Amino acid sequence: MLALVARDAISLPEDELQAALRRALLVLAAGGDPHRELELDGRAVTGFAAELDSPERRGELEAGLRALTERTAGLPRAAFLLEALLDDPDLAWRSLAVALLAEELSED
Repeated sequence: MLALVARDAISLPEDELQAALRRALLVLAAGGDPHRELELDGRAVTGFAAELDSPERRGELEAGLRALTERTAGLPRAAFLLEALLDDPDLAWRSLAVALLAEELSED
């Protein structure tokens, strides 16, 4: 959820996002069930994350996550998870990807 909240800091054109989401959903469907549980290291998530990846967007995500530092003060678990995302940019990027896919699946 932290990566999803930070998503607003990322410049991601809606048409590019929607095209990448469609392709990721096809990968999920090819596995037999487009509504199965998403895996952080699954093919759909990693492919989706790679498709949208850029150094600029990663920088924007990091800035968005850093902006959440104050909001997680007093919330030990959230602060711990935020620090983990900040320490591992790949994990943060895949976390955003899985959150965006989960959000798309929940709208169906």
